[in-house]
Amino acid sequence: MDKLDMKILNMLLDNCRESDRQIGKIIGISGGAVKSRIQKMIDNKVIQKFTLKIEPPILGYNLFYVVVTGENKDDILKQVKLIGDPFLVVPCVGGITVCGIVVKENVEQKIELTKNLMRDVRVLSIFNAENPGISSDLTRTDLEIIEKLLQNPRAKIDEIARTTNFSTKTITRSIEKLQNDDAILFSLLYDPEKLSGYVPYAILVWVENDFKKTLKTLEKKFSNSFLQKPFIAKNQIVLFMYSDNIFKLDELTQNVRDVDGVKFADLFIPKEINLPTKWISDSIKLSKSSKKLHLVYQTH
Repeated sequence: MDKLDMKILNMLLDNCRESDRQIGKIIGISGGAVKSRIQKMIDNKVIQKFTLKIEPPILGYNLFYVVVTGENKDDILKQVKLIGDPFLVVPCVGGITVCGIVVKENVEQKIELTKNLMRDVRVLSIFNAENPGISSDLTRTDLEIIEKLLQNPRAKIDEIARTTNFSTKTITRSIEKLQNDDAILFSLLYDPEKLSGYVPYAILVWVENDFKKTLKTLEKKFSNSFLQKPFIAKNQIVLFMYSDNIFKLDELTQNVRDVDGVKFADLFIPKEINLPTKWISDSIKLSKSSKKLHLVYQTH
């Protein structure tokens, strides 16, 4: 892995449908060279799969996070599935696992249930992760196209047209709409242990007072170290970053803590990243049976 590989990975994490040519234009190499580098990252299993990240509220679900320590990933997953559907599962250095859990019912009740069920592990943190002010207006057509994109988010327009009854014009319009939706991200999963020469890490930031101002300050100060766009929750920001020096991580985390508006921040170094999409498929099947043409959800 070199700096150009990291730049390509960064752009694909934020939009995996970006064309090789456009990526090359931005970073200063040919589209063919970009294609070759992407294929090499796939062959070397740096890139594990291309995927969609969809915020649960736009499909009518709630999301909360729990940070635990004490058991292996499989045991934690079993407990998570007793509560809801796994949205994100990230085992980290130090025996810590970060889990996002999707639930349909009252989220506060599910949080209490989580505390009671997870007695065999130490719960370090648990919090609701409502998204601030994001709304979506998805049609049944959008949902059917999302179903196809879940199989291959980089699928060509004509490929999707061949397996649906939609015209290329309809598919193009829908994908443009999805790409402009702040709650939907065309992304990928990568293996943190394969980023030779670089250390990917995440800083979970709790914000007080002016959320937007704090986010802008964090982006201004640390965007050069971003591996992908930050994840935004109601009072939390997750900064996904990377460094070529593991000894810089504590210093960078402290620099984040020193930003005005940051209440506190925790450092996590992922060993593995899982973003299950079964809950999306199940939700789409349920939503498609709705008689409503448009499925409008507003986050709180």
